[in-house]
Amino acid sequence: MYEENQKLKTWITPDFATEYLAGAVLLGAAPCTAMVFVWSTLTKGNPAYTVVQVASNDIIILFAFVPIVKFLLGVSNVSVPFQTLFMSVVLFVVIPLAAGIITRLLVVRKKGTEYFEQTFLHKFDSATTVGLLLTLILIFMFQGEVVLDNPLHIILIAVPLIIQTFFIFFLAFGVCRIIRLPYDIAAPAGMIGASNFFELAVAVAVALFGTSSPAALATTVGVLTEVPVMLTLVKIANKLKEKFKYE
Repeated sequence: MYEENQKLKTWITPDFATEYLAGAVLLGAAPCTAMVFVWSTLTKGNPAYTVVQVASNDIIILFAFVPIVKFLLGVSNVSVPFQTLFMSVVLFVVIPLAAGIITRLLVVRKKGTEYFEQTFLHKFDSATTVGLLLTLILIFMFQGEVVLDNPLHIILIAVPLIIQTFFIFFLAFGVCRIIRLPYDIAAPAGMIGASNFFELAVAVAVALFGTSSPAALATTVGVLTEVPVMLTLVKIANKLKEKFKYE
C-alpha cells in the first residue's frame, strides 16, 4: 500500500501540482466576456441581458481579478508579484477595451452604427480565432514534451475542469428555472456562469510563469475542454427550452 501511495505522489511533483493549481485559479478567476455572445446567440438568448452581463464581467475583471488571483494564489503558497498581475490586466483587458471603445466611436461617427455593426465588425470575425490558434500552437510547441511524458496530467487537469463547468451551468440554469425566469435569460445566465475568459487566463499564465510552464499548460487544457463542453451545454439548454414555458 505504501509503495502504491508513493507511485501516486510521483505522478505529479509538488512543483508541477502548484503551477497546475495556479493555472486553474487563473481560469476560475477570469469571468467570460467575448465568447458569451457566441453562447448566447447559439441558445437564442436575450441580447440586452447578455450585454449587461458582459459589461458586469468586464467591471469584475478590471477591479476584482487582481486581488482575487493574488489572494487565491497566496493561499496556495504561490508567490506572484502584484505589479505583474496588474500589468497583465492593463495589457490584456484595459488597453484592448479602450481601443475598442475609441474605434467604435470613430467608426460610428464617420460611417454610422449600421455600418459598424453589419460590416466593420465582421471584418474581424476570423482574427480572434486565428490569434487564439496561434497562441495554442506556440504553447504546445513548448509543452509538447510535457504532454507526451505526462498524458495523465492532461486528464487530471481536464476532468475537474469539465465537472466544474457542468456543475456551474446546471446550478445557474436550475436556479433560473426555480425562480421562473424566461428561457432567453436562463440560457445565457448558465453559459455566462460556466464559461471563462480563457484568453486572459492563458495570457496571464504565460506572462507570470512562462510559455513552457505547467500553469500555461493547465490554462491551455482549459481552453481545449471548454469549447466542446460549452457546445454540449448549448445543445442541452436548447433541448430543455420547453421546461421554461410557465402557465
